[in-house]
Amino acid sequence: MDDLLRFLRARVGEDQHAYAYIAQTFGGDALLDSHLPMLDLIDMLARDYNTVDPADSRRAGLAYAMRVLAQSYAGHPAYQQEWRP
Repeated sequence: MDDLLRFLRARVGEDQHAYAYIAQTFGGDALLDSHLPMLDLIDMLARDYNTVDPADSRRAGLAYAMRVLAQSYAGHPAYQQEWRP
């Protein structure tokens, strides 16, 4: 799971930089307003995953959510098929 979380956080970070570049170059506050908050929330979940007690029943659901979110990057060369939910 650690590899998946590192992968997901790296992709989100790349997207955040790309959106910021697009906004600075071409304008596009609406794009930033709609996508950056979602990327921030995904990053927060990935960061906080390890703080959830392994005995907490919500941890399995959070792990599943991370796998689902990572699927949006399935075309990336570092994506691993075993991460699929």
